[in-house]
Amino acid sequence: MTRNLITPAQNTWCPGCGNFSIQHTLKDILAGMEKEGTTLDDVVLVTGIGCHAKMADYLNISSVYTLHGRTIPVATGLKLANPRLKVICCAGDGDAYAEGLDHLIFAAKRNIDITMIVHNNRVYGLTTGQYTPTSPLGFKGKSTPAGTAEYPFNPLELMLASGATYIARGYAKKMPQLAQLIHQGIAHNGFAFIDVIQICASFFNMTEYYQSRVYDLAGHDTGDFEMACAKAREWDYSRDAPISLGVFYEKSLPTFNERYVVRAITPEERSHSIRDLFEAAK
Repeated sequence: MTRNLITPAQNTWCPGCGNFSIQHTLKDILAGMEKEGTTLDDVVLVTGIGCHAKMADYLNISSVYTLHGRTIPVATGLKLANPRLKVICCAGDGDAYAEGLDHLIFAAKRNIDITMIVHNNRVYGLTTGQYTPTSPLGFKGKSTPAGTAEYPFNPLELMLASGATYIARGYAKKMPQLAQLIHQGIAHNGFAFIDVIQICASFFNMTEYYQSRVYDLAGHDTGDFEMACAKAREWDYSRDAPISLGVFYEKSLPTFNERYVVRAITPEERSHSIRDLFEAAK
């Protein structure tokens, strides 16, 4: 029987929040995976702390709420413990690019076989409007009323430098394309990174700005690293420039899971090891 993928939990996102688009995009992807024969019992959603994290409440699949910035360590453990799982991370731009930045870089470096979806509204929405690592120079928020004095970094450029093997950018108001990017990322064997540009309707509503600047990559060779870097640098998340959407880079490499050899042990050996661990801690 096909399950109802939207839970009855009361939704508390602000009207107009970009998270609604991401939620229903994921719902449609999961429904499609189920129709294709994937059991959703083998899909796990890992979320961090922030508005995005409520996705764990609203999607009816196995999920884990983690600490701020700690989606990837939990997702990595899940994937190593049970390689059969499809592990999807949802994190905000603050969650992924500030508190969790070190984990993000090393997941890309190691080519962990998980899918990382970053809800990038370029503001801390849950705490009512502080700047994040992707807020533009001069952003005026609760913690920077006179405007930020620092430039944002470019997450696509960072992921290219870190070794991610699937790098894409989507836009919450282009749901068909976003669905294709996320579906392709889930199917990718390796670390898949999707930066999703969305608005925060309450604290950083950039709808008109994005609508007039986003465009789809065309004639782009996703296997060309230098071309991917050039396209990623076209918009630096601060200056006024066209914003390209699509897959920037994709490469096939062995995953960390494939290279990390786990010695098979019997249940008895496992029990002895656990007991020895507790004995040593006394």
